[in-house]
Amino acid sequence: MPLLVHNTKTNRKEKLTPLEEGHVKMYVCGITAYDYCHIGHARSVLVFDMIVRYLRYCGYKVTFIRNFTDIDDKIIKRAQEQCTTCSELSQRFIRKFHEDMAALGTEKPTLEPLATEHLPEMIALIEELIAKGLAYAAEGDVYYRVQRFAGYGVLSGRGLEDMQAGARVAVNDNKEHPMDFALWKASKPGEPAWESPWGPGRPGWHIECSAMGKKYLGDTFDIHGGGKDLVFPHHENEIAQSEGASGKPFANLWIHHGFVTIKDEKMSKSLGNFLTIREVLERYPAEVLRLFVFSTHYRNPLDYSEAAMTDAEAGLTRLYSALAGVAELPEDGAAQSPTMISAKDREKLAQLAENFRQAMDIDFNSALALGRIFDAIKIINKVRQALPPAPAPSDLDLLRASAAKIRELAGIFGLLKEDPALYLRQRQEKLLASLAIEPAEIEELIARREAARRSKDWAEADRLRDQLLARHILIKDGPAGTTWEVLQDQAK
Repeated sequence: MPLLVHNTKTNRKEKLTPLEEGHVKMYVCGITAYDYCHIGHARSVLVFDMIVRYLRYCGYKVTFIRNFTDIDDKIIKRAQEQCTTCSELSQRFIRKFHEDMAALGTEKPTLEPLATEHLPEMIALIEELIAKGLAYAAEGDVYYRVQRFAGYGVLSGRGLEDMQAGARVAVNDNKEHPMDFALWKASKPGEPAWESPWGPGRPGWHIECSAMGKKYLGDTFDIHGGGKDLVFPHHENEIAQSEGASGKPFANLWIHHGFVTIKDEKMSKSLGNFLTIREVLERYPAEVLRLFVFSTHYRNPLDYSEAAMTDAEAGLTRLYSALAGVAELPEDGAAQSPTMISAKDREKLAQLAENFRQAMDIDFNSALALGRIFDAIKIINKVRQALPPAPAPSDLDLLRASAAKIRELAGIFGLLKEDPALYLRQRQEKLLASLAIEPAEIEELIARREAARRSKDWAEADRLRDQLLARHILIKDGPAGTTWEVLQDQAK
C-alpha cells in the first residue's frame, strides 16, 4: 500500500513519490524566536517529529530542515520593550526552544538555519525577481508584484480579489498594488540593518524560507509543512517567490496541521489564551502531551482541556501497565499447558504491525494507528489475566513479542520510552503526593482488613475497604494477595 499524504495545494490525498528514490526532503517553518513556545508550537513540532520518525521507520532517508526566524517586527518590538538587542533576544528564546524540545523528547532536524545567517541568499533571490520583473524597489523597500505571478492563490484556493477583500491591507503609497508584499524593508532609526543594493534594511518574513529551502533542498523538494495559519499569506508568498524565480514547483506536497484550541477558540499569543509547553510539562509527563496530540488526526482541530489530558494520562498508564504485566510473566512455561490465546486473537497480534502501517499510510492517521495499539493491549491484558501459573511457552513468546512490537510502534510517536515499572512507580508516587495518606498507612489498613477477613468479620473488612476508597485508594484481591493503586482521576 502506498503512503498517501493530503496535499493542501490540491486538497486531495496523493502518493508520496520522492524526487530522489528512497530520500525524502522536507522543510518546515519554525518559530519566530521572541517568546516561550506554547502548546500550539508543541503540536507543530510533534506532528513533524512523528512524520520524520514514520518515514524513517518505512526505510526512507530524511533530510529535515526547520528554520528559526531571528529578525522580525515582533522581535524588534520585544527587544525594544526589554531594552536588549534583537540578537540577544532571539538567541535566548532559541535556547529556551531547544530546552523545550529536549523535554518533549523530539529528534533534532538535519539543520536549523537562522534567517540572519542567509542574507546573501535572500538578496540574490530578490535581485533575480527584480530582473524578471516580478519585484520592484521603492524608496529602500522591495515589493513582490503579485499580479505578475499567474499562480498566486493556488495554495489557499482564493483569487487575488477575494484575498484583498478579506485582508487588512495598510495604506502604502510605495506599493503598486495593495496585496504586493515586502521582500526587503528599509531600516528605521534604532532597528538592526544590513547593507543591500537598495540601501540598509532587513529581509521580509517570507523571503527567508524561499532562500533557505532552495539552498538546502534545491529548487523543488518533496514536502513543505507548517500550521494552517501559514497557508496564507506565508506559504502562498513563498510559492510566488520561489516559483517565480525558478519556474519550477517549490514543493510537491504541502502538509498543514490544524490549530490547538481552548474551548473551541484558537489558541494564540495575540488572544492571550495560551499555555506554554513549560506550564503543561510541570503538570504532565511529556508522553502524556504526546498521546493527547496524536489521539487526534493532525489536520483536525485539537481542543486542549484538563479532562482531555487526564484521559491521555490514563491511556498512557494502561499502556505501561500492560507492558509491566508482560515483564512480570514467568521466564519459562510448561509445555503441557494449553494455549490461552484464541486463533482470532493470535492473528490480530501477529498482524499488529501491518494494521498499524495501513493506518499510518492513510495520511499519517495517528489516531487510527494508536487505536490498533490499544486493541492489541486489550488482547494482551485479557490473555495475561487468564494465564495459569505455568503458561504455555508459545503464549509467553507471543505476549513478549507483541509487547516488544508495541514499544517499537509507539516509539514512532515518542511513546513508551520509559521503563514500565519505573514509570508506574513514579506515577504512583506522584498521585500519593497529592493525597493526605502515606504508603505505610495504606499497608496497615490493608493488613487490618486481611485480619478482619480471616476472622470472617466482613462488615469490618468492608468498612476498611470503603475507608481506603474514600481516600482514593482502590484495593484488588487476587491469587497473589491484595494490591492497591491510587485512582487515576486524582492525578493533577
